[in-house]
Amino acid sequence: MSDHYGKVKVQLGQMKSLGEDAEKEEVDSEGEMPVSASPDQSSCITTTGTDALGSSNVCKQTGKISSKNSFSKPVQGSAIPAHAVKNLNTPICEYTLHNKGTGKILQGKSESNGNYVAVQASRNTQESFCEDGFKLPRKRRPVMVDTSKAKTSLEALKLSIKELKWKEFPLGRRIACDIYWHGVSFHDNENIVSGQVNKFPGMVEMLRKINLSRAMRTMQELFPEEYDFYPRSWILPEEYQQFSAQIRMVKERDTTVSPTFIVKPDGGSQGDGIYLIRDPSDLKLMVGAQPKQAVVQEYIHKPLLIDKLKFDIRLYVLIKSLEPLEIYIAKEGLTRFCTEPYQEPTQKNLSHVFMHLTNYSLNVHSGNFVHSDSQSTGSKRTLSSVLYRLAAKGVDIKRVWSDIIALVIKSVIAVVPELKLHYQADIPPGKPGPTCFQILGFDILLMKNLKPVLLEVNSNPSMRIEHEQEVAPGVSEYVPSPVDEHVKVGVIRDTLRLMDPFNKKPTVTSQPRAGGSDHGEEIPVDGEAQGRSPDNTGNLPPLCLKQVYPKYTKQFNHLRLVERIAALFIRFLGVKGNMRLGPTAFRTFIRTCKLSNSNFTMASVDILYIDITRRWSCALPESREAGMGLQAFVEAFFYLAGRKFKSLLLREQVVALLDLCEAHPGPQFSVEDRRSLSCSRVLPRAIKTQTLCLSNPQLNSPAAQRRATSQDCRPHQRLKPRTLRANVEN
Repeated sequence: MSDHYGKVKVQLGQMKSLGEDAEKEEVDSEGEMPVSASPDQSSCITTTGTDALGSSNVCKQTGKISSKNSFSKPVQGSAIPAHAVKNLNTPICEYTLHNKGTGKILQGKSESNGNYVAVQASRNTQESFCEDGFKLPRKRRPVMVDTSKAKTSLEALKLSIKELKWKEFPLGRRIACDIYWHGVSFHDNENIVSGQVNKFPGMVEMLRKINLSRAMRTMQELFPEEYDFYPRSWILPEEYQQFSAQIRMVKERDTTVSPTFIVKPDGGSQGDGIYLIRDPSDLKLMVGAQPKQAVVQEYIHKPLLIDKLKFDIRLYVLIKSLEPLEIYIAKEGLTRFCTEPYQEPTQKNLSHVFMHLTNYSLNVHSGNFVHSDSQSTGSKRTLSSVLYRLAAKGVDIKRVWSDIIALVIKSVIAVVPELKLHYQADIPPGKPGPTCFQILGFDILLMKNLKPVLLEVNSNPSMRIEHEQEVAPGVSEYVPSPVDEHVKVGVIRDTLRLMDPFNKKPTVTSQPRAGGSDHGEEIPVDGEAQGRSPDNTGNLPPLCLKQVYPKYTKQFNHLRLVERIAALFIRFLGVKGNMRLGPTAFRTFIRTCKLSNSNFTMASVDILYIDITRRWSCALPESREAGMGLQAFVEAFFYLAGRKFKSLLLREQVVALLDLCEAHPGPQFSVEDRRSLSCSRVLPRAIKTQTLCLSNPQLNSPAAQRRATSQDCRPHQRLKPRTLRANVEN
């Protein structure tokens, strides 16, 4: 049969010149290939032999039968059933070219003029073989999603998977899934070595109130005007004295001024433990015998009101990847309203939580809370309905939305350095592991002058699409919430669409540099960036997630200075998976960047290391890891930049020192050097002991437990962390 096929050559032009006499010709049964006569189905025609391109053709007939063209005679040696000949008369024929020897499929169309127009192969198809060995496109397998750890987001996730026609595994799966959906943290499942997880390692720790405040404070030092959207904050109990002194100074300057502050527990959620104060003496600093970790912030006393009620915005933000940094913002969000008319805080109404706090979990217990099926009424409404109402009053909504986008991008840039450190510790380069993405919940308050203020960022925003309702006295049940379902199902569904493993596109990574987009990532121009459906599924609505970074790289890339410092920090860690810089590594950093001299000797370097590390050990009592963390390294870097470039401003000093350090090649470590870089045995005794600091016997950070092997100078080994408490949803 191969000899027979080798003698036959069929060309598309010859097919068009054939007449209707082909129906009367005998068909050689040996060469016959059946072709469907239905115009709605694809027909397979074998064109044998090889042409000049060395490719074989497979033609798919589409559309109605043309009556203008007819076959005059059959092609010698070919076998075409009579019932299929009429279908060959269509003026446009879609076909696939299989390049022999390459395994590649090229799809295209032959127009009526005989020209070939190449088109991109559908992402929803995979290669398959017909009976004679020719490759044909077929539908891809469905994306497999492990929902066994989804917890309270399960219902919205189920609806999203159903809309996408993907496959759900509610009890998990022995072999790998494409996507793993976790309800709390990255470590909900410790046995994932491939696929994608909807949580970043370290995100829970990074977005706790204290760590977020520290990250924002660092950025405020470098860019005070850019980061004025975050209220002034103090960390308790370590900054209690500074807080008290500042309040005393304000009152002495003007006796009529009595500022209000809001206190937020570090690990609090759903409004638990939040209260207002007007004097430092009202602070609750202790919980039993332990100091209470908390953040105290300036209270925004002139918020924008609607219907005389204070409200905030819950905006959903997707971090699609860290390298390159990709940020998406949901076009639709929620607005949560207080349930008592707002009054400026006084000593009498400080305890009125339904007036001052917008948390849904608090106000839902108010007798004035209104559950509504409408998106524009009730105590929980869509963001678009509120913006529409503001626009009707003449508010420049485009300006408000632009300010919110800027706030989101700047906030993410502030936390990315620590996230990259956690990421390389849990998934070291070169080791098997999943990729990550995550949906965050930004709580934003609009002031009376329409300036957005960041209240907090939730690593685990609530994705419930039902609410608890009392159906009888003392009897409650969960009932659907149309507003929640409208917003949250769209966010989850379109997040999955963006993370579809069959729609992945190659991206070029680059390190962030100062000075705009010349050193930033390229802005992709694709269906995702333009809001089109990335999966070519016509029955789905346009994406509700809008890409804002790297789309706006030019405006914000100069803010990524701390990320460059973090890259230096990781470069000098030496041990893959480590998160602390030992004294040997710090000395290596100083030598490599040529920062020591006669006025700043290596003895001075050791003193600097001990001083900063000891101070941060007291500031982070829950951590039992020895060595210098990233935040401490950033402080040391600022100090060194100030010494090296005294005549410049802090931001310019940091940029100059970064350029200097990045110009030098990275350190070369031997095996013994790597073992000693993070080994606590070489640390000064004063650093290892924390008896002078406020210590917490419990490890609140799972990262600390995972990496607590440095105490006996062993190489890095991943440990299973303590399970996080499940009730951290906001």
